[in-house]
Amino acid sequence: MDLKLRFLTMLGMGTSLTGCTWFAGQKSDPPNIIFIMSDDHAFQAISAYGGELARLAPTPNIDRIADGGIRFDRCLVTNSICGPSRATILTGKYSHLNGFTDNKPETKFDSSQQTFPKILQETGYQTAVIGKWHLKSLPTGFDFWDVLPDQGNYYNPDFLSPEGQHNETGYVTEIITKKCLDWLSKAKDSDKPFMLMMHHKAPHREWEPGPNELGMYENVTFPEPASLFDDYSNRGRAEHEQDMTISKTMIPEKDLKLSKEGYPWIGNHGKTLTPDQSRAWDSIYNPIIQKFYEDSLTGEALTRYKFQRYLRDYLACIAAVDKSVGEVLDFLKKNGLDKNTMVIYTSDQGFYLGEHGWFDKRWMFEESLRTPLLVMWPEKIDPGSRNNNMVSNLDFAETFIDVASAKIPDDMQGHSLLPVLKGKTPKKWRSEHYYHYYEYPGWHMVKRHYGITTDRYKLIHFYYDIDEWELFDLENDPHEMNNVYNDTAYGEIKLNLHGELEKLRTKYHDSDSLLQKYLPIAM
Repeated sequence: MDLKLRFLTMLGMGTSLTGCTWFAGQKSDPPNIIFIMSDDHAFQAISAYGGELARLAPTPNIDRIADGGIRFDRCLVTNSICGPSRATILTGKYSHLNGFTDNKPETKFDSSQQTFPKILQETGYQTAVIGKWHLKSLPTGFDFWDVLPDQGNYYNPDFLSPEGQHNETGYVTEIITKKCLDWLSKAKDSDKPFMLMMHHKAPHREWEPGPNELGMYENVTFPEPASLFDDYSNRGRAEHEQDMTISKTMIPEKDLKLSKEGYPWIGNHGKTLTPDQSRAWDSIYNPIIQKFYEDSLTGEALTRYKFQRYLRDYLACIAAVDKSVGEVLDFLKKNGLDKNTMVIYTSDQGFYLGEHGWFDKRWMFEESLRTPLLVMWPEKIDPGSRNNNMVSNLDFAETFIDVASAKIPDDMQGHSLLPVLKGKTPKKWRSEHYYHYYEYPGWHMVKRHYGITTDRYKLIHFYYDIDEWELFDLENDPHEMNNVYNDTAYGEIKLNLHGELEKLRTKYHDSDSLLQKYLPIAM
């Protein structure tokens, strides 16, 4: 443990609820755990959450988890970006304490620190992580690991294991699925329960559909969000100065597969397709490319076109993930493992599908802050349950430890979700959520900010790079289009939120003095 983590641990950060058991005084076999996490999967793109978009591109297998268990509607992340989210999930701690605040090249996860897989190992679990890792250091706390180096490639990806780096031919979602099923086939015959982290690359940018999903949505026109052409009026510099719009930031040649040179294009790390893969790819994209350059679209027409191309590719990537989930659920049922296995489906954060004209994540606004969370555990969770409690990826580690009947460390900062899963939310459950984003300058130029979310209000402070506050009334303005921070009608509410925000910063040990001492950020 480095000096920073040692110092912060001494501060005493324990706020977790521990010791939750399903049946008091009754012992049962420890459940298996399969934790499926995709990368950048928006809740809007899961049909279990409803909506016209999801109806046009359904996810029937992911929906099986919701139908057989519980759907969380207010699962919020602590820092909406891939690596930091993964670090929070592993440690049960905010970014400033686990040390992984952003995805910049110099930021590396301290893999020697306490994580939930290590605790499960000590408890007697077999542990594995397969697929996306994205924390720069090598995985620890796993009996088996086979992960993508950095972001990884969609086609013919490299993998990294204790034996070194090796290449696989095929599509990354299908390869990850096969690797997971192979591991489960061996793990099921052990006397030990298993915990598998099945982490998909998809649907991360640049959204390359697999060979079995190419062209599947070419005849579908997806509904545009009302704020696709948002001009950010009555909001601050942060919204005006970002670089993540579909209209300007999204690159046709790279993001939308419209390069005249075909596949591969700049940014694909030099990977090439096999002849069969190339023929299938070209059969779909060559006609699209030809028509795009013939039409010479500009202005709003071009933005609308880019939006449709983006969603067609993005949702086709998700279709492969959905098939993968179905294969895992079928495997569990076929092998009699379904009754004593908890299956979790989530994403590392939310994602923009054209709302406010954006793609990507990072913001404390709803589409970025809120991530899907579906949990199935037969005979423990009532099928078809719905929950609107404010839960967080900060709670995942504590939940897995509690499921394993192990002691939750006092320095973890979240709460076990087991009582919530059972439909018995504790009376003192959180009524507000703390958020902190650090990566600026960098990709998409979203300015650093922190803030508080309650059931109705959201107070955000952009205070590193600019000193601006924003306040949103989620009841009257659910799409966060109107900053009411300077509206006198919200004076008392604003004052109360400022006080609650400072309480959260103290609770989570995220004070200015600690940030100045341990994070070299101009304030």
